[in-house]
Amino acid sequence: MARTVTLSAAAVLALGGGLGWLVGSSALDAGTGTVVLAAGIAVTVWLVVIGSRDAATRPMEHWRSRKLLRLAVIGLVVIVAGSALLGFTPYGELAVPLGFGVVGALLLPASSLLGDRTYLVLGALLMLLAALGAFLALNSVGQLYPRGLVGLGAGVLLWAASAHRSGLVAQLGGARYR
Repeated sequence: MARTVTLSAAAVLALGGGLGWLVGSSALDAGTGTVVLAAGIAVTVWLVVIGSRDAATRPMEHWRSRKLLRLAVIGLVVIVAGSALLGFTPYGELAVPLGFGVVGALLLPASSLLGDRTYLVLGALLMLLAALGAFLALNSVGQLYPRGLVGLGAGVLLWAASAHRSGLVAQLGGARYR
């Protein structure tokens, strides 16, 4: 018997944020990086749980999921091939900005498939962050900018989109504090 796993968009965004946070925390020192990574894992798990609550109530049409899967495969191929090619050049530090730039670029057509314009903003912000990280990487030494800044920044952007998508932002905005 085949079982299907259903993930909501908020859960996928939270997992992407966790991946970005993992990449960014790897640029930090061992002690600090471990603490930052542990905090990121906790946030990711919390957002996946919050975002998965309504996964089964809003199923996606099969043609949309096929097109989204096709976009994801194309993005993965471009990221792996681009990173491998950059590894043969002196510009290998641009692999992380390339990866998140590709993710941002693929969110643009995904926004029309999903019918949500917030993915346009998220994609544009990810591409801007990747361009900033690439610029800083070419003008500095070390992995803090290309890996740390871009990874942690992308993690925060994807987590914010996950919180927005799951309704957590609206829920917190509607709460009244005394």
